[in-house]
Amino acid sequence: MHGYPDYMDESLEMVKKTRPKRVELAKKGLKNVLKPMDAEERKKVLSENHPDYQPDARKEIRIGPNRGETLTARVVDILESHSRINPDEFVLEPTDYETDVLVIGGGGAGCEAAIWAQRNGAKVIISTKLRMGDANSMMSQGGMQAAVNPHDSPVIHYLDILGGGHFDNKPDVVKTLTSEAPMIAKYLEDLGVMWDKLPDGHLQTKAGGGTSRRRMLSAKDYTGAEIMRVLRDEVRNHPEDITILEYLPAVELIKDEEGKVAGAILFNMETGEYAVVKAKVTIITTGGYGRLHIKGFPTTNHYGATMDGVVMAYRAGAKLLYMDSVQYHPTGAAFPPQILGFLITEKIRGFGGQPVNR
Repeated sequence: MHGYPDYMDESLEMVKKTRPKRVELAKKGLKNVLKPMDAEERKKVLSENHPDYQPDARKEIRIGPNRGETLTARVVDILESHSRINPDEFVLEPTDYETDVLVIGGGGAGCEAAIWAQRNGAKVIISTKLRMGDANSMMSQGGMQAAVNPHDSPVIHYLDILGGGHFDNKPDVVKTLTSEAPMIAKYLEDLGVMWDKLPDGHLQTKAGGGTSRRRMLSAKDYTGAEIMRVLRDEVRNHPEDITILEYLPAVELIKDEEGKVAGAILFNMETGEYAVVKAKVTIITTGGYGRLHIKGFPTTNHYGATMDGVVMAYRAGAKLLYMDSVQYHPTGAAFPPQILGFLITEKIRGFGGQPVNR
């Protein structure tokens, strides 16, 4: 009696059977533990498990700015769907709220957008579908990478990312990420994030997936929760400048006579009523779409990651970028069912965790 269902017996036996050999090989270095899969094995695993390798995984979008492009089929279906708002039956006046900056989404990016807007003198409204902070950022475990050590640099970090992405990355985006990461790490620490540190007070860095240097910063195994603790507090410290509207997600963007976005229509999830926000600037920070469960794939994503902002922006005429790929994290919980898909961070593999399939 091991407490696991029968269908896991084969995997459990495989792990147990190979453990002595793996332990012995690990003493010589992790790369010696087991040989990587050959081309045929990789092809078989991908075709049986990876959503992008299914025959009907992608299709061409027929409308909008990205017309003619081939995207994930489920994404195309949603982008081509009808709005819940009938413009002929909706009255925009009078507006319920007016502000300088409307931030749609209350996760890490939304908090940061609100903080920096407020610091630059703007009045801000945050519209969020769930509670403030309920988002993927809160669920991050392993940490964030920044070249903060003397033996490291943003250039080395840049090269690591290009190699890990098989040179399919967007160089300008990678440059921004790697060059600004040390500054952001320092900014978060100054804001109150308690990074793990060495006895001498220096930041503790760990190995991460695809890195040639130890550069992963963490706060135990709840890095995202620690960052969000600080960001939420900072947002709430400015109630005179930042208004938080919880359970009032944006459902459509509003455009002015010149065709520019001028706010959004919100939906009150508790009363079923709509509200209109007029804004000089609208920022969308609603995250990705992992919760669409592409091809039934389990997800580590938060319940709110359903592509809301992408759809609103597309309907307003925005061309979507970088929609050609979805990241499928290789390790997640398979049992018990209540946590199916729960993230098993890459830090586990960095510490020597060994996925076993043979």
